[in-house]
Amino acid sequence: MIPLSISLPPLPLLAARVFRATVHGLVFGDRARHLLNIRSGEPLMLLPDPPGTALDQVWVHLHRGDAIGHLPNEIASWLGPWMRRGGRATVRALRVGDESVPSWKRLLVEVACE
Repeated sequence: MIPLSISLPPLPLLAARVFRATVHGLVFGDRARHLLNIRSGEPLMLLPDPPGTALDQVWVHLHRGDAIGHLPNEIASWLGPWMRRGGRATVRALRVGDESVPSWKRLLVEVACE
């Protein structure tokens, strides 16, 4: 039997294979409430917007499906299209802040592109 190999698209130039980013948009739709249940090291999910949307966002979700927020636009501009072409990325929580931390700094994640 011949093993099947899946060819993943190459990362864009200047794109890091592993990087850290803050999660934005926590204050909308009461998403910040999810931070109470997220622990450092917890795996999360990344889902890019479908093609053709006005803003190309990459969303961070809990494994049960709830949206938490999105990665910064500078990252989503290359990561979203790369993921839609078949690229795979994992994400995990690194640091979870409370209300004393500005909303756009409350959740720090690490993304690893496979």
